[in-house]
Amino acid sequence: MSSCGADPPELWLEMADGEEDPAVFTSTCLPSDPRLLATVTNAYLGTRVYRDILHVNGVYNGAAGDTHRADIPSPLHVRMTVPDGGDMPVETFTLNTRTGTFSHKLQSPSYTATHQIYAHHSLIHLMAFSITIRRSAGTSQPITVHLQTPFVPKSQDLDLQQGPDFQGAHYIYGQTLVPEVEGGPQPTVHMLWTPVPQAVTLHEEEQEQCWEFLTAVAESKEEAKRSYTEGLAHVAAGSLHSSHTRAWAALWRGCCVDLEGPLPLRQAVYGCLYYLLSAIPPQDTSGFRFHGISPGGLSNGTQGEDYWGHVFWDQDTWMYPNILLFYPKAARAILEYRIGTLEGALLNAQEQGYKGAKFPWESAATGREVCPEEIYGAQEIHITGDVLMAFEQYYYTTQDQKLFRMDGGWELVSAVAQYWCSRMVWSEVEQCYHIRGVMPPDEYHHQVDNSAYTNAVAQRSLNFAASIARDFLIPVPEEWVECAKKLKVPFDAVRKYHPEYDGYSPGEPVKQADVVLLGFPLMHPMHPEVRRNDLMMYEPVTELSGPAMTWSMFAVGWLELKEMERAQGQLNKCFNNITEPFKIWVENSDGSGAVNFLTGMGGFLQVILFGYTGFRITKTSLHFDPAFPSDVNKLEVTGVSYLGSKLKFSITKEEMRIGVTKCPLHPALEVVLEESGRRFPLHEGQSISFPTAAGCIQRAPTEGL
Repeated sequence: MSSCGADPPELWLEMADGEEDPAVFTSTCLPSDPRLLATVTNAYLGTRVYRDILHVNGVYNGAAGDTHRADIPSPLHVRMTVPDGGDMPVETFTLNTRTGTFSHKLQSPSYTATHQIYAHHSLIHLMAFSITIRRSAGTSQPITVHLQTPFVPKSQDLDLQQGPDFQGAHYIYGQTLVPEVEGGPQPTVHMLWTPVPQAVTLHEEEQEQCWEFLTAVAESKEEAKRSYTEGLAHVAAGSLHSSHTRAWAALWRGCCVDLEGPLPLRQAVYGCLYYLLSAIPPQDTSGFRFHGISPGGLSNGTQGEDYWGHVFWDQDTWMYPNILLFYPKAARAILEYRIGTLEGALLNAQEQGYKGAKFPWESAATGREVCPEEIYGAQEIHITGDVLMAFEQYYYTTQDQKLFRMDGGWELVSAVAQYWCSRMVWSEVEQCYHIRGVMPPDEYHHQVDNSAYTNAVAQRSLNFAASIARDFLIPVPEEWVECAKKLKVPFDAVRKYHPEYDGYSPGEPVKQADVVLLGFPLMHPMHPEVRRNDLMMYEPVTELSGPAMTWSMFAVGWLELKEMERAQGQLNKCFNNITEPFKIWVENSDGSGAVNFLTGMGGFLQVILFGYTGFRITKTSLHFDPAFPSDVNKLEVTGVSYLGSKLKFSITKEEMRIGVTKCPLHPALEVVLEESGRRFPLHEGQSISFPTAAGCIQRAPTEGL
């Protein structure tokens, strides 16, 4: 008899009588559309439950626009079925976001059978499942649970071969068939897995039995064997699942968002955080090369699905700010992915006749453009500024100079600045710089001149490049300053709003959030009246069934202006993209597009983390200005990282409390309230409170200066 290991008690929150845990999603049936099944992933491996394939971080097959996540046959594709005869059990399916575990339970008067599936959060080369049968009191007959195991060790993307068994595990390995670019990487995947029987039986003398099944995947035989052996040691100690749930408990302790408000809102927040946190590297994984986050994550991205698993601005603009706020190390790994693909970006610019680095609209392993349709790669160039904005936010949040001075960050920053300067042309007529022939975020339009968003993000890139050069005492090219200063950002002085591009006519349909992004996240300088006019102008003409992240940015804008009802109306639209029962997002509200749409989840979380709190990352401070709708009474955000400190915010409409859970000796931080100018020093282990108001957290002045 063996034990699967008990979950640590801290994982289970005591919920009030009758109160539903917002972090646990349970259903008596599965969605009819298999795309909407829960996903179990970590930074390296991912699958949907009951799916016959899994994917590996950074392992793609196919050339250029055909490159896609390589399909690897999944030994986790196992389903419990009801035993023959006897009682008809009650069936439940549960995704527990606190423990990162999906479970299927069969419960009858005589027994309970539970099937748990998970991607181990800290042992990232391992996925596992277990079958546990426990008999009820007063029963003694053998209980057999059948397992459907349609596993076939074949792949359309790898030349799989069978190797010798290892410690009871079967072994296959194979190389991807086609590199992304000629001479590019063709990784070999090695997989070991525990053979799965067609049935398991709890014998009459046994009260409870647990069977555990491991899958180890790596790009070297040695790593696959090491991971499998480590998994076996945990199985022997009864600690495999508990070590996974402890890793999730630690993750949630460092990053928790809870609010007193409607249950669907709380569930949506937990769901979004679970799927996003599933995709980030663990805090203690060193030497692991992260390959970014695609719109549908590692669980998706096979050929023809979820944009083939490519990485877009979705990562840098929509998902990343939430990750940065809690886990700067994981945010750094995302930036390192971009640094690692800089060579490809340099070649992209060169091929189009420009200097510097142009990041691809769709990126995979090399940084070369892999978008199947040429127009996006050629024209949707705002991606390059989006990438650099993520670097800027990281620098101002962490002051991590090593990334820029020693680890390739500065080379990327300067290459992006060179690209933007070379992409501009001088207009003698208007006496300013233009960027012509682009596709804005609103993909209904292309070959337009002076996209407001594209130009504003280019200007921000150049300003940041100049600013960080000054910090590092590097001479600033005059061209960077001049181009930033004289770049046109379209503005209609009569209507007091930003036209989307030169020649835009009010009322023209817009696919998705575009100009509204000038206010946030770009924080482009503008009067509140202009901010309001932009929201009013574009809200009614933006495609109602368009991409899920759109309405979150309208909500942030209205929260900024303290127009709560309008903000609530926009946020409510997001719920049209959340499916039951596992809170999987779809890209478009009609169910089309990408599924497990992390982009939409990232936008939604930004409403809570940057809209309700009013957080804004600036060069010298973390600004706050809370605002939330009438049906939310309290917001608690635990684990906010700023300049090495960890902070907890408790906010009601009347009072705001800021506590410090971790604070390095330097720099000391203080809170400064905007209107009164009052200052509160922040000390580790202590908290301060004041009537809810706008203010900022910044370095405290050094004594004696």
